[in-house]
Amino acid sequence: MDILGVCLNGVKVTHLMYRANLSYSTLRKYLFEALDKGLISNVRNSDGSVVYRTTEKGRLVLGKLKEVKSALRS
Repeated sequence: MDILGVCLNGVKVTHLMYRANLSYSTLRKYLFEALDKGLISNVRNSDGSVVYRTTEKGRLVLGKLKEVKSALRS
């Protein structure tokens, strides 16, 4: 859930790693899975850097996860 939330506005992998509080190896595992499932896309900027962004499908999943989390707290 953290990865999808952090990527909402686009983020580089290093920033994603720190903001999601994950090790590089753990991040890679989840990032590749999210990319494979179409929850996140990667875009190459004009400077050559790669930015990861939550897709529309990822936004829908994130919304549903927030609903479940809220329901479990009630």
